[in-house]
Amino acid sequence: MARQFDVVIERDEDGLYVASVPQLPGCHTDGTSLDELMVEIREAIELCLEVEGGQPANLEFVGIQRVTIAA
Repeated sequence: MARQFDVVIERDEDGLYVASVPQLPGCHTDGTSLDELMVEIREAIELCLEVEGGQPANLEFVGIQRVTIAA
């Protein structure tokens, strides 16, 4: 059975792409390209599911908002 997961992708100050999976707390990885990142995050998801017994959090992706705060 195929399962779908939402992946949040960011780029850090060194230019690395960083991916995390909100449904699987602690499931994240990085890569130097988006192609590499997608291979790595699939592997990370599989490992997280194996460790957690296959029960991801029941979260529904709604969206992302950017908030600006005056410092």
